Amino acid sequence: MTLLWLTCAIGCAVNPVTGQRELSLYSTATEIDMGRSHYVPLQQISGGAYVTDQGIAKYVSVVGQRVAGYSDRVLPYEFVVLNNSTPNAWALPGGKIAINRGLLVELENEAELAAILGHEIVHAAAKHSVNERQRELLLGLTGLGVAYAVKDEKRAREIVAATDIGLGLASMKFDRDQERLADYHGMKYMHSAGYDTAAAVTLQEKFVAMGAGNKSQWLEGLFATHPPSPERVSNNRAALVEFPPGGDLGAAHFRAQMRTLMDDRKAYDLADQARASDDMDQSLVLIDQAIAQQPRESQFHGIRGDILASQGKHQDAVQSYTVATVLNSGYFAPFLGRAMSFDVLGYDDRARNDFRSSNRLLQTPYASFKLGYYALAAGDRDEAKREFKLASTDDSDLGSAALNEHLKIDIEDEPWKYIDVETFLGNGEIVVEVTNSSDYPIRTIVAHVTARVTAPLP
Repeated sequence: MTLLWLTCAIGCAVNPVTGQRELSLYSTATEIDMGRSHYVPLQQISGGAYVTDQGIAKYVSVVGQRVAGYSDRVLPYEFVVLNNSTPNAWALPGGKIAINRGLLVELENEAELAAILGHEIVHAAAKHSVNERQRELLLGLTGLGVAYAVKDEKRAREIVAATDIGLGLASMKFDRDQERLADYHGMKYMHSAGYDTAAAVTLQEKFVAMGAGNKSQWLEGLFATHPPSPERVSNNRAALVEFPPGGDLGAAHFRAQMRTLMDDRKAYDLADQARASDDMDQSLVLIDQAIAQQPRESQFHGIRGDILASQGKHQDAVQSYTVATVLNSGYFAPFLGRAMSFDVLGYDDRARNDFRSSNRLLQTPYASFKLGYYALAAGDRDEAKREFKLASTDDSDLGSAALNEHLKIDIEDEPWKYIDVETFLGNGEIVVEVTNSSDYPIRTIVAHVTARVTAPLP
């Protein structure tokens, strides 16, 4: 009761979904800004937007907006399909929602898609993730500390950085009450939108069966944040009394819209095998087979570039990366990969341009670190310091090296920021104490002292 009184003293509001009064530290505008600021970076580290068949993204958005039109809360809802094989979906504050192609190919009809999107819409409308963030702030936690395994690139863990907050908001595990609420109101929304609510039951039955099978992709994806259970199946079945089935199932229409993804499932399986294999020659064979099946998939050419680069074949890698950037200019990874190959080949101007292109899409410590050196070589010390400072935020050896480079330049430019000097009298002498307040080792300091004595020293 004391905690509730304290939090409500800070600020309470009525939740638009539950109708209950609750803590509200964030305004709607702040909540929307929070989701918007993390939406694109989280897409980038999750494989980028799926663009091979752009009609699929448009179709998913149409279904999402149809369901969102009946949400209890008006928000600027957005929907994106991510180029990721892991079956997953997530919602950020402010209505920013994503679904992986790996989940889409497991669905059988449009009503199942509406059930998933409706569920995520409720999480955003009911402020579930932002409420969890508020709770942690009140408990004095300084960060979410969410471990996020990026699997889209073999070198991604070394070169990609993202905020704990953004990853936490997308990877947050909801409690039973929140999942129950999202299931119930998701069915309410899809029913109002004219969809067959029986799909919400069959979908949960399917998830329970898959959960029992301990499929790793499901356990690492959707089930990590939305664990299935027989209870959820029973709850959805009970809700059919209030939201009776018989609406639009949309099976044929769904299959027609998803034809490209369904036809390409084998190609994506080959690409996933190529990334997982330690035998680079075999990986190259597998990815070439994937490309033969779907040559318009940018991700396949990017993976091919990674394989060739790991073999030291950087000229060939550049060609594959270039095809990937042409097919999808909105994804950072092939620009970063090509920049690294250009760097090894000694094509400094091309490498610098690609590192910049990569960073415009997703700022990574590695790209900033390299851009710092390029700026320094060009005599632009201010840009070098800025890039090294960006790279220094990474908690790794690279971040430590970047911090040292930043300090080295900045100490030379503005030593007074780091070197403290104090003078005092003692034992008949003028004593000058020089202190280095930085973590960078300064081996030589030359101090010039000028003193005018107007009275005998004590």
